[in-house]
Amino acid sequence: MHTDLVAALDIGGTKIAGALVDGDGTILVRAQRPTPAQEDGDTVMRAVAEVLGELTASELWGRTRAVGIGSAGPVDASAGTVSPVNVPGWRDYPLVDRVRAVAGDLPVELIGDGVAITAAEHWQGAARGHDNALCMVVSTGVGGGLVLDGRLHPGPTGNAGHIGHISVDLDGDPCPCGARGCVERIASGPNIARRALADGWRPGPDGDPSAAAVAAAARAGDPVAVASFERAAQALAAGIAATATLVEIDIAVVGGGVGKAGEVLFAPLRKALTQYATLSFVRRLTVVPAQMGTDAGLVGAAAAALAGWAGTAPAGV
Repeated sequence: MHTDLVAALDIGGTKIAGALVDGDGTILVRAQRPTPAQEDGDTVMRAVAEVLGELTASELWGRTRAVGIGSAGPVDASAGTVSPVNVPGWRDYPLVDRVRAVAGDLPVELIGDGVAITAAEHWQGAARGHDNALCMVVSTGVGGGLVLDGRLHPGPTGNAGHIGHISVDLDGDPCPCGARGCVERIASGPNIARRALADGWRPGPDGDPSAAAVAAAARAGDPVAVASFERAAQALAAGIAATATLVEIDIAVVGGGVGKAGEVLFAPLRKALTQYATLSFVRRLTVVPAQMGTDAGLVGAAAAALAGWAGTAPAGV
């Protein structure tokens, strides 16, 4: 029986999750901390080290052969560094070296979080069986990854498919990345909530100002909440259609916290897509919800670790 494991880290602007994962993608041990995203880089790294510490304390750690990291980006897989837009304390931060030091010098593989989710969805989820796909995470930020000709396509630095920073509004709001009118600046959870609040929506008695609360209000028919989700859907549709036009994907998979809004997001997204995906070779493009849920980043990071350590990706990745 094959008993070797890999460790996986899923690092985003809200949480840092870790797991020990077997060769079938089954999560055996979990750990998690909130991301101290507005603190200095070493403080953020301490949270990562705490997650790794829980994993190394497991009796299963002795079977662990490699570590995979899916991190908010941009990342530079070739240099082992990360510069997440939503974690300002990390700029060209040497994450791979720092993780390797904590993990006892195990091999470490780094990919962007969108690429990690793409690996998971293509291995076990909604993009399984599709040779050309875009998979997206729409949450605190907006990331993505590509499958082309049946294989994961991370690009030279691990950022290919980073749809969140395609500009879809030439005169739009400045984005923290330095551009204007990015998909992320319109369609991420915090920006959906920001737009709704600016346009007059007010939280309910519980005071919850999140995108999830805006989604609940939209389901109840609040016109301002509905409009905020329609605007987000339009931005996503424009970015997806642009990607499909460039590389001829046939499916776009949307996950993350905002994706959980369901038809509040997907109904206007599918409608808007008909207005942007107009050329003959992209009209059959379909958009579906992700299937892997909150474990997608971990499973995809594990796939990267398995590929790096064993020399080949799991079947389907």
